[in-house]
Amino acid sequence: MNYILKIDCFDEKGLILRVSEIVFKNGLNYVSTSEFVDHENERFYMRAVMVGDINVSEFKNTLSAFLPRDAGIFCEEIRKKDIIVLATKENHCLGDLLIKHSSKELNANILGVVANHDTLKPLVEKFDIPFTLISAENLSREEHELAVLNELKKYKFDYMVLAKYMRILSPNFVANYPKKIINIHHSFLPAFIGANPYKQAHERGVKIIGATAHFVTNDLDEGPIITQDVVRVNHEMGWKDMQKAGRNVEKTVLSNALDLVFDERVFVHGNKTVIF
Repeated sequence: MNYILKIDCFDEKGLILRVSEIVFKNGLNYVSTSEFVDHENERFYMRAVMVGDINVSEFKNTLSAFLPRDAGIFCEEIRKKDIIVLATKENHCLGDLLIKHSSKELNANILGVVANHDTLKPLVEKFDIPFTLISAENLSREEHELAVLNELKKYKFDYMVLAKYMRILSPNFVANYPKKIINIHHSFLPAFIGANPYKQAHERGVKIIGATAHFVTNDLDEGPIITQDVVRVNHEMGWKDMQKAGRNVEKTVLSNALDLVFDERVFVHGNKTVIF
């Protein structure tokens, strides 16, 4: 069996040797290893792919006894993640995920899509994935979130992906899924807020359009960044051309971020990430 091991702890001498000795004594063999030391914060990070056969719980307990007390240890057999997607009306990010899921390019199983409008229902049902409409009409934010949370309780999932879900999540909602909600947004925030940011950007004459994928925290669009990218635009492009370019970069950035997260290449420390 193949396993992924991730370690995040206070840095001290001999950590790699200690880990490697335990890996060897448990009959495991490294397939690949990566290490990084954040000297500014005195943090040690390690990601390894191992092959063998172990009792994961016992292996983690042994590691814990030989590592600093604050060590975060993740060890799991390599598998596809289970995810829930939240959406509203825009189809570019969701459509890209559905196609990758259908062609088995996505290292995850989409268990269902939950949306606050039924616009995307026909698209989702073409891929034989459950679609649930939870309209926010005539509901307070708290009432709508409670309805969404009750729906999510029906599923056992690893991550929630916001595929252009156009509602702000409350701290109470986020607290239910710490470091488990992934969002994508364009790079115009906070310069161009509100309706049609691409038209605003076109009128301002921006030259670069970008997108950011990040974990969701209580600070709106300011959670730990997973990945980003940009495309250049020019005066020959209308705002609709810029919107098309922006949507393309959004779906690419989200897809790349999910690949990193699902492959267990991301460490979160405070409001920053370390990515292997």
